[in-house]
Amino acid sequence: MGLGVAMTTRVTAETESDLMYRPASISSGQEISDRLTEADIPTGEGGFARDYAVNLTEGDQVAIDLLSDDFDSLVILLATDGTTVAENDDGPDGSTNSLLFMRITETGRYIVRVRAFGETGGGEFSLKVTRLQPIAE
Repeated sequence: MGLGVAMTTRVTAETESDLMYRPASISSGQEISDRLTEADIPTGEGGFARDYAVNLTEGDQVAIDLLSDDFDSLVILLATDGTTVAENDDGPDGSTNSLLFMRITETGRYIVRVRAFGETGGGEFSLKVTRLQPIAE
């Protein structure tokens, strides 16, 4: 009779947490300069995406501005459950930059996803999330 040895691999909490999805945080008024690369999240369409978490409050009116000279940008706002709240491909100025205006209807942690349109690649970009203030009379 053969002697069988059962081996198990134990994943420690530290190792497991290293593998968890943790988008970088961005706050209102903060501008982030970053780079979209092949090391980012594959989109399944040949391109890649990078995520940023932002806390928003019901009633907030926000502008999300994504600029890049290196790729045709697409900005997507995702709810906590991963559903798409809104997205924008090309801004109103006719460029391939993205500008998204949104009124928030539910308080929570949202994901701002930066990605290249289709398979257009990656490169340098800047991202800014701004809570818009009403004009005082």
